[in-house]
Amino acid sequence: MNKPIGVFDSGVGGLTVAREILRHLPGETIVYFGDTARVPYGTKSKEAIRRFALEDARFLISKDVKMIVAACNSVSSNALSCLKEEFVIPIIGVIEPGARAACEATRNNKIGVIGTSATIESGAYEEAIHRAKQNVDVISAACPLFVPLVEEGWLDEKITVDIAKEYLVPLLEKGIDTLLLGCTHYPLLERSIGTVTGSEVVLVDSAETTAKEVAEQLRRGEPAENGHGDRAHQFFLSDIPRNFAEIGKRFLGREIEPLHRVDLVEHTPA
Repeated sequence: MNKPIGVFDSGVGGLTVAREILRHLPGETIVYFGDTARVPYGTKSKEAIRRFALEDARFLISKDVKMIVAACNSVSSNALSCLKEEFVIPIIGVIEPGARAACEATRNNKIGVIGTSATIESGAYEEAIHRAKQNVDVISAACPLFVPLVEEGWLDEKITVDIAKEYLVPLLEKGIDTLLLGCTHYPLLERSIGTVTGSEVVLVDSAETTAKEVAEQLRRGEPAENGHGDRAHQFFLSDIPRNFAEIGKRFLGREIEPLHRVDLVEHTPA
């Protein structure tokens, strides 16, 4: 089926998932929506996250996508079931793939999970990890300052490392050997995070495993012919931040064009 794959996030972080989907499925076409006018979702109430997620998904539906990837941990942990009830096309989140990858990586069964306040408070990762593997200790911490640091492009500054220390040292003191980056923004902070955790701690993000799940579901259908997707990718934002081109390129690994701003109100039923 030559319809595109829809991917959305509260900001630019979901571009890491889009990048992995294109790496695994180079013939597919991506329609990406980033709700940059309302980022971050992680500080919002569950009700607001669900409302935003439905609006985001409806916009992608209007672009005739064949599948939606909720490349947002706050949405995946608070609104995925709501999306699946609302729409008939496949909806994939990032929680379960990331949890499975962390369980495969740990050697001492002590897994750290970091994410937005909403993701951590939901307990979704802890539940998913325990479904995947019993007798695992999960130590979680909310890191609300990481998203704005990424959005500002402060990826390797001293202040970023200092903030990472405040968040991560308590987890390291509890003996974790695996750290699950439970937010699609966090891979851009991997060097700063790795400076704090050291080489003995495995860093896991769910982008690659989510892309593999997308590929598995598409095998049941007919994937697009290799090489046809690159000309038709579309990128939409609810606001265009001043540093989007630079940060977005780092996330996606390529130039982001064409880029359009869209008003979600136009796509919301009365």
